[in-house]
Amino acid sequence: MNFNSLGLSPAILQAITEQGYETPTPIQEKAIPAVIDGRDLMAAAQTGTGKTAGFTLPILEKLSQGHRANANQARCLILTPTRELAAQIGESVTNYGKHLPLKSTVVFGGVKINPQMMKLCKGVDILVATPGRLLDLYHQNAVRFKTLEVLVLDEADRMLDMGFIHDIRKILGLLPKQRQNLMFSATFSDEVRKLARGMINNPVEISVTPRNTASTTVKQWICPVDKKQKSVLLTHLIKENKWDQVLVFTKTKHGANKLTRHLELENIKAAAIHGNKSQSARTKALANFKNGSIKILVATDIAARGLDIDQLPQVVNFDLPNVAEDYIHRIGRTGRAGCNGHAVSLVCADEFKLLSDIERLIKQLLSRKIVDGFEPVHDLPESKLNQRPIKPKKPKKPTKLGQPRQANQNNKQSEGSRHRKSKGNNWPSRRQASNKKS
Repeated sequence: MNFNSLGLSPAILQAITEQGYETPTPIQEKAIPAVIDGRDLMAAAQTGTGKTAGFTLPILEKLSQGHRANANQARCLILTPTRELAAQIGESVTNYGKHLPLKSTVVFGGVKINPQMMKLCKGVDILVATPGRLLDLYHQNAVRFKTLEVLVLDEADRMLDMGFIHDIRKILGLLPKQRQNLMFSATFSDEVRKLARGMINNPVEISVTPRNTASTTVKQWICPVDKKQKSVLLTHLIKENKWDQVLVFTKTKHGANKLTRHLELENIKAAAIHGNKSQSARTKALANFKNGSIKILVATDIAARGLDIDQLPQVVNFDLPNVAEDYIHRIGRTGRAGCNGHAVSLVCADEFKLLSDIERLIKQLLSRKIVDGFEPVHDLPESKLNQRPIKPKKPKKPTKLGQPRQANQNNKQSEGSRHRKSKGNNWPSRRQASNKKS
C-alpha cells in the first residue's frame, strides 16, 4: 500500500514525498481512512510508529475542504502533555500542510503569552497546545471553541501520569459536544478508558503494538558497572565506539547537569534538557543536537516521549528509571520507522531491583557485557525472569479520623504493659502507693 490509496489530496501527497516518505506505517494505514471518514478513534501506539502523521495527515485533508477559521477560534485542537511534543507536532503540521492555505500555531508555557495571543486573534485552523497554557489563554479570552471540529488527545496515558486530568476535564467542558475525537496512547489503562468513555463515541479501535513491549528494531544490552565509574565508562564508550549522536537518560536534574559538566571536561560537546531549564534553553539544546552541533543530549524523563529525532542511533540509560514502563518509552527514541537502533543501560548493584522489574515487564533477560577495565567491585546479581503476572496496585483505603491516634495509644499501652511485666510486676499501682502514704 502507498499514500496514494489513502484518500489524500495531491498537495498533501507532494508534501509527504518531499519529506522522503513512500509507504505508510501500519497505524497510518488504519487511522488515516477512519479519520477522513469522520469516525472517532482510539489508537494504541508507541512512539516511533508514525502516529503523529497518522492524525495530522487526515486532519489536514478534512480541514482543507472547509471554511477558514474565524477570529479567536480554532477548528482543530491537539492536546499534548509536554512542550517538546507540542513543538514536534506543530512542526509536522507545518511540513505536511506547506502547500495548503491553512494556519496553525503552537502554544505552551515557559514563554511569553502575548505573541501567542496575537497569533490566535486572527484564528487558526489547527491549534497544538499543552493544557495549562491553553486554559490561561482561554481565561484571557484569546481563544474560543465555538467552531471546533476535531479534538486530538495525544499521549493520553502520559497526560494522566503527569496529573493533567483536572485540566483535561475543564477543557472538555468548554468544547462543543458535536465534534470528532481522536485519542492516542501508548497503553490503554483503566484510567485512560474511563476518560475515553466521557469523550469518545462509538470509536474505531486500533492497536499496532502489544502492550508494554520494546521495539524489535532496538538492540538492548546492559553494562554492569560500579556507580562511581558510570561517568568514566560512558566517556569510554562514546570515544571507543565513535558515537556521534547519543541521547542519555538520567534519573534527576542534578545528575543531568553533573554528567553534562563531566562530558564537557572530556571535550565531548553535550547539553542537558530537563524541567529546570528555560524553554528557550531546551529548544536551543534540541536544535543543536539535531544539527550535530552537540553530540550528547542528557535528559530526564521529561523528554522520554516528547522528542522526535529522525534516525537516532543510540540511547543510553545512565540511570535506570524508577518506573519500568519508562524504560520502554526511553529506548523508543531509537529504532524508529523501521531503522535499527541501540540501547545500552549502565547498571550498578543498587539498581538490581529496577532491572528485574524491567526484565519482567518486557518478558526477557537483557544480555550483559562487562567492559574491560570497568569490572564492578560490587557484583550485579544474576537475573531470573519472573513469569508471574504483574498485579495492578490497589488504592490505599482511607483511614477514619482518630484511628491512627487510637492505634498509637494502644501501642503505647501494650508497650507499657510489656515493660511492667518485664519488671516482674514489682511496680506498685497508684492505689497501692497512696495506701502506703496514708
